[in-house]
Amino acid sequence: MADSPHVVIVGGGITGLSAAYELSKHGIRHTLIERRPRVGGVIETVQWDDCVLEAGPDSFISQKPEALALINEVGLGGEVIGSNDHQRVTYILRHGRLTRLPEGTTMFVPTQAGPMLRSPIVGWGTKLKMALEFLRSPTQLPDRSVAEFVTDHFGKEALDYLAEPLLSGVYGGDPAKLSIDSVMPRFVDMERKYGSLGRALVFPKSAPSQQSSGAKADKNVKKDPLFRTLKGGLGRLTAKLAESANVVHGTVESLQQYESGYRVRVGSVSGSDVIDATHLILACPAWSAAELLGTIDGRLARGMEQIPYTSSAIVTLVYNEAEFDGQRAGTGFLIPKVERKKLMACTFVGTKFPNRIPASKLSLRCFFGGAGNDEILNESDESLVATAREELQTLLKLTAQPIYTRVSRWPRSMAQYNVGHSERLKEIEVLAAMIPGLYLAGNAFRGIGIPDCIRTGRQAAGKIAAQS
Repeated sequence: MADSPHVVIVGGGITGLSAAYELSKHGIRHTLIERRPRVGGVIETVQWDDCVLEAGPDSFISQKPEALALINEVGLGGEVIGSNDHQRVTYILRHGRLTRLPEGTTMFVPTQAGPMLRSPIVGWGTKLKMALEFLRSPTQLPDRSVAEFVTDHFGKEALDYLAEPLLSGVYGGDPAKLSIDSVMPRFVDMERKYGSLGRALVFPKSAPSQQSSGAKADKNVKKDPLFRTLKGGLGRLTAKLAESANVVHGTVESLQQYESGYRVRVGSVSGSDVIDATHLILACPAWSAAELLGTIDGRLARGMEQIPYTSSAIVTLVYNEAEFDGQRAGTGFLIPKVERKKLMACTFVGTKFPNRIPASKLSLRCFFGGAGNDEILNESDESLVATAREELQTLLKLTAQPIYTRVSRWPRSMAQYNVGHSERLKEIEVLAAMIPGLYLAGNAFRGIGIPDCIRTGRQAAGKIAAQS
């Protein structure tokens, strides 16, 4: 390997920026290539009239430590805020009415009998099946769909009104295709150890717990918020990371492999340039990486092509608080596929993160897209805003005129871990490991969230640093 490595990173989202940051820490020369005129990928913060509006993800899950660790490293720890969990109430549309998700529901698993028994979100037949689920014995089954898994444990109604809307909000996918092993490995482990998911959550026995070492007995222990973000928006993080990144804006036109590394041809408005590299980190979507890898390894390219993606759009609406005449619905609501028109979900931004919106205003984030709904991207901004307002009028009786609107589109941005994903991933990793100097990173492999992307980007860069 050359004495002075040069790493080319393809993709300027949070994955590529995290890789660039890690390389810079080790003093390793790099070039980050991003086809868009800005870096950050799906993370984009918009400031409007004292409102902090996220055009993409608005937060990251606290349970995974990689995002918070990076934020602290780059000096933004003082800007971290948590979600307003003591007011966290989620509603789900049931027979045309917004119904509160019962307290104590962990995804689709009830952990408190009283709230679920009183809730109209599922019928008595499903409630009986939930009770009988406590009697299940441990079992080990091959990978299957989320739909099969949930239906087996709790029935189809629980799938339709609990699992599907909750998972659509996270993955934007189809439970009939999503792999339970890859999407929810924690629940698979519960099934194998305890049989009953409810029993595993209510009576965890000797299962690993975040409340071990006596914490469970201390009622004064402060729980971490479910979600964290930055007061000024997640764009603060990507902007900070970009300060240490050598960014070139352009499109990778071709990729060639040589004994000494790689030759990358990059096209931009000013023409084409050739960049030589000893190492290559593909931090772009799997479908994009597949296009580049075709000239290097056809089998690897075909494996990457098999990872599907879904598209989404977010419609942001801002209202004057004094003029908002609609129903308040906690931190937001989800619409199950069985009752869905076009709108998938809606978040009340100021309730989830009070620091984001001034008291004089109210903002809603409306989500569209998901599995099989890519055509939503073809609609005009005016059409999407009109659709959002029409459905909100039906659901919330909201007739007020928004004072600000914004539409953000994210084509083919959400990787789908369909049944068999873990086996496909094993083959991809074996093939990639056979190509010297090549590293794959991003949301296509072992986690779609911001912490997962940060982890894969830094790991790829770390492996290069260890060889230098």
